[in-house]
Amino acid sequence: MADKITKRAEDYSQWYLDIVKIADLAEHSDVKGCMIIKPYGYAIWEKMKDVLDKKFKETGHSNAYFPLFIPKSYLSKEASHVEGFAKECAVVTHYRLKVDENGGGIIVDPEAKLTEELIVRPTSETIIWSSYKKWIQSYRDLPILINQWANVVRWEMRTRLFLRTAEFLWQEGHTAHATKTEAIEETEKMLDVYADFAENFMACLL
Repeated sequence: MADKITKRAEDYSQWYLDIVKIADLAEHSDVKGCMIIKPYGYAIWEKMKDVLDKKFKETGHSNAYFPLFIPKSYLSKEASHVEGFAKECAVVTHYRLKVDENGGGIIVDPEAKLTEELIVRPTSETIIWSSYKKWIQSYRDLPILINQWANVVRWEMRTRLFLRTAEFLWQEGHTAHATKTEAIEETEKMLDVYADFAENFMACLL
């Protein structure tokens, strides 16, 4: 088996891909840019997720889930924030398919065009903060400490399994605080959580 693995010193990129393939962690899917995470690879993700989830909850965070689709107008309000993602966004323009009367199989129904396009989330800031705006009526509603485990889509065509794919799994924490000081303290606390996870669970040297 070892003879099928490219030597790391010769070609680091190919060595990495060989390891992923031989360990049976993942493979490219029929959807260009996307991958299939195989059972062993997904089991590793589950263990990582379980450890991080416990750490998050120990710091007072709760899990929630927000929609996969974001109205385009939400992103338009945050144009500077989304600028880096703009070329990577997948856009939903129609809500229905139909059988082609000319025998062309399934086609998009031209009469089912959405009045407002939906963006498949590249990140969830805009829709999460739209909700927070409704939830926060006074300082008594703070802090809000929420984490989301989700998938996101950033249309990446030059793929590398686990590192660069169009769709990937992740988590994103979004908190709201009464003061700047509290927000900074929360940020520093969570950076320590990530560092502890990377160094002491994943054995990565930072």
